[in-house]
Amino acid sequence: MTHGISTGRARTLVVSAVAAGVLIPTLAAASPAAAAATTPTVSCTSAKAALATKLQKDITAALANRTGTIAVGLYDRTTNTTCSLRATSSYDSASVVKVTVLATLLWDAKKHNRYLTDTEASLAKAMITKSDNDATSKLWKQLGLTKIKGFLSAAGMTKTVPGANGYWGLTQINVTDEQKLLKLITANNSVLSDNSRAYILKLMGQVISSQRWGTPAGVPSGVSWHVKNGWLQRSTHGWRVHSVGTFDGGGHDYMITVLTWGNSTMKYGITTIEGVAKVIHRDLAAS
Repeated sequence: MTHGISTGRARTLVVSAVAAGVLIPTLAAASPAAAAATTPTVSCTSAKAALATKLQKDITAALANRTGTIAVGLYDRTTNTTCSLRATSSYDSASVVKVTVLATLLWDAKKHNRYLTDTEASLAKAMITKSDNDATSKLWKQLGLTKIKGFLSAAGMTKTVPGANGYWGLTQINVTDEQKLLKLITANNSVLSDNSRAYILKLMGQVISSQRWGTPAGVPSGVSWHVKNGWLQRSTHGWRVHSVGTFDGGGHDYMITVLTWGNSTMKYGITTIEGVAKVIHRDLAAS
């Protein structure tokens, strides 16, 4: 699948193929606001002071010597634990935005007091479980920017900027807004119905095996996982590799967002994310 690109301009846009299967323009590439070469210490707070200290130390250690720019978010409802690193830095979303697309579709259907059509349900399943780009493009076009922006406003995702001209993979996201979305999906609220939330989690729990990497790495036995990953290669700053996931069980109810860019390969980005995820799962399980 490709996105159409207008050639009726004074200069020609150069495009690059990305791993997620989308063609995107290389001009005006977005970059995280904080692109420091060194990794600052992760900030953690918790009702359990020892847990915050442990997480801060272990996540920071997991990121030591990892190249690229990395943003991290953790929130555990059970212990009121929050960890963050570069939470407001913007990244090209790649396929992580597909959760927002599905949430927007369900939010809009709720407003009109209707169920999803069979076609919408089929597209939604392909979009989340297989990260299908054609399905995403169809739903993105159907919804339009007005509805997408409407959902973002309702969800309080004030710093998320939808990609222009159909380039949904260039939507600008940050850890803060992704964590807000995961919180909406995992607890009762006025934006998404309980049925909608259950539907999103169901699909995120049915992601095909080859795409179950990232935040679920090291998840303890008995803890349910729900994940959506994104990967995107551009001509500048290498690979963007992201993972968002929610986890429930073992006495905890938590969500993790890890956004990365400047990776030499997709595999390198995955390894970085999984290093963070493993210590988070381990430390929470032991708390």
